[in-house]
Amino acid sequence: MTQPVPMTELWRGPMLESLHLGHAVICDDVGRIVRSWGNPEAVVYPRSSAKMIQALPLITSGAAAKFGLTSEHLALACASHSGAAIHTDRVYAWLDHLGLAEPDLRCGPQEPQDMAARDGLILADDTPCQIHNNCSGKHCGFLTLSQHMGAGPEYLEIDHPVQQACLSALEETAGETSRGYGIDGCSAPNFSVSLAGLARSMAWFASAADRSDRASDAALQLTAAMVKHPELVAGETRACTELMRAMDGRAAIKTGAEAVFVAIIPERRLGVALKIADGATRASECAIAAILVNLGVLEADHPATRKFMNATQYSRRGLECGILKPAPGFPD
Repeated sequence: MTQPVPMTELWRGPMLESLHLGHAVICDDVGRIVRSWGNPEAVVYPRSSAKMIQALPLITSGAAAKFGLTSEHLALACASHSGAAIHTDRVYAWLDHLGLAEPDLRCGPQEPQDMAARDGLILADDTPCQIHNNCSGKHCGFLTLSQHMGAGPEYLEIDHPVQQACLSALEETAGETSRGYGIDGCSAPNFSVSLAGLARSMAWFASAADRSDRASDAALQLTAAMVKHPELVAGETRACTELMRAMDGRAAIKTGAEAVFVAIIPERRLGVALKIADGATRASECAIAAILVNLGVLEADHPATRKFMNATQYSRRGLECGILKPAPGFPD
């Protein structure tokens, strides 16, 4: 099967209103595909789902230890945060710790997703800055690594040592050579990878406790930071935060733009990667929840699960009008 398959349906009343197709892969600790839907070799941009991979050199280089980074810093390095005060306060402090400031970032300004932060800017007649960018934690990680390497300030250039380290981390953990790169929303290079390769990388993270090398220790630290601080990885009401809380540390998950989602499941030594073909985030959130339920690490009836899978749809007046649910046969 090389074509995407039905994964998520939206019903309104008695009619199927929307259907989302996609690809998904589950790999085990030796990189074997144990299950797939659609085309496991589909090549994608992992977008922000690759932030854990991009953060590996931050630790393996010795930069994290040199600058005394905590689990909160590591969670932010993996984050697509909402720009709430709990995120921006920590990013400001991280930059200050490096002796840097907001202009040293290269991610660009972004309106915060967090409503309180957004309203605060409006009331203060202020505008968003780069600190509010959902990727500012990752960029702080890039700056930390660049300082440690003694490299230049333009850390997003493709031949910069920081980006070459990120490329090496992806290729080594995915077990394949990237076919190229595109520019992500935060202006950083985003290297392409097959879904199978992305799932292999997540399985490599999931099985890190079985190994004793420096990279595997870094993977353990990053996974632990994500599940310890789910509120820093995304934010309140967000799927990554709410579903990780619901799983109580059993898995780390991460979304990426254009409906990419990955999961690291240490107790099963499994890695998951999926991509919804039309880029609909609601569909990727439903699909990852369905896979996690199927794998036994997420309860189907948990309130957080029901927000994203088998989720009742309401009108503006609060009337039940539909449901968002997995397509028949997926992922069974």
